[in-house]
Amino acid sequence: MSRVLKLILSLAILLGAACALWAQTPTPAAQIAGVIGEVKNIDMATNQMIVRAESGVLSTVILNEKTQYKRMAPGTKSLTGATDIALSDVGPGDRVWARWRPGTDQQTVAAAQLVVMSKADLAKKQEAERNEWRKRGVSGIVKSVNPSTREITVSSRSLAGQSQSVIIPVTDKVLLRRYPPDTVPKYSDAKPSKFEEVKVNDQLRALGDKSADGTHLTAEEVVFGTFKIAGGTVTAIDAANNQIKINDLTTKKSLTIVFKPDSIIRRLPQGAAMMLGGGMGPGGPGGGQGAGQGRPQAQGQGQRPEGAGPGGPQGGGMRMGGGNMADMLEKLPVISINDLKVGDTILMSSLPGADPTQLTAIQLVTGAETLLAMAAARPQQGGQGRPQGGVDLNGSFGGMFGGLGGP
Repeated sequence: MSRVLKLILSLAILLGAACALWAQTPTPAAQIAGVIGEVKNIDMATNQMIVRAESGVLSTVILNEKTQYKRMAPGTKSLTGATDIALSDVGPGDRVWARWRPGTDQQTVAAAQLVVMSKADLAKKQEAERNEWRKRGVSGIVKSVNPSTREITVSSRSLAGQSQSVIIPVTDKVLLRRYPPDTVPKYSDAKPSKFEEVKVNDQLRALGDKSADGTHLTAEEVVFGTFKIAGGTVTAIDAANNQIKINDLTTKKSLTIVFKPDSIIRRLPQGAAMMLGGGMGPGGPGGGQGAGQGRPQAQGQGQRPEGAGPGGPQGGGMRMGGGNMADMLEKLPVISINDLKVGDTILMSSLPGADPTQLTAIQLVTGAETLLAMAAARPQQGGQGRPQGGVDLNGSFGGMFGGLGGP
């Protein structure tokens, strides 16, 4: 499913709707039973609906003539202003909350009410939010954290080595959120965080007002995570279990890459990297969440991690030729694990978990030989030696492969 059409309604919003929904009864909102997720299929003949929860679990929702249908606008927190609709107005891709009264057997009893946010309304909201983050957002790698001034310095740079630093003061008014490890980042899953949890080399994106010279940002919102960029050559493919093995470019050891339903696989066509931007500078070759509709669906993977997510900040710490590299890569065709081949060179982003031998892919790009060559050709700043593997993957590609998701 296209990442542009990916669903962004948070559980908090739905619970807010639940409170309003049950305002006419003494039943506490905390006792409300229900299923929250995306409509996958509707059988009008049997009045049944298949809903996929965020966890991936599929649930069958029974409906009948007594079921109430309410449509609410994305972003609203109560049913005030919600409109009455019919089952015929609900379709695959819509976000729904099917609810029952406490103690009801959901397997045999029809849902009392179905709260709906349409796929089209969600897409419009997501695109508006994405544009807002593109206009007023900055992204990059955390280069320093100053506890005394509560300031974060974020740096973004191109493959040519050009860099720009932005200082972000973090006041008590800034909404600070962090992505949990070993997940495909979704903004709704980002946890409330605090300044002390931001670390050097984290990926960070902030929304706010930039200073005239672009060196400072008065932030309204900051989202960050401890991401890892990995690369290497594919050595084995297990399509049945949605995973591959690579020879890790940095460690020279075997690394297992696992694909979740929201992971994205893209292919960089031969020569495409050379057309992504302007000149590379001395010694380098020439080069430099809404796209997504109309692309082929990747089997077993979503088209765009929500997180990396629709409607908000996309990964993209790097710029080439004045263009945002993440936005350019976002236009590449989506493929499936079945299109990968042993011997392919890949780059991918992840939120590492406890197992150092396994990573969950957020976004993976195959055909990455040229990107690696461009990064290797970039002169090292400050006379620093190159890391093991020849290329600082996090420094060169951090934020590039859909790391940071958005609302």
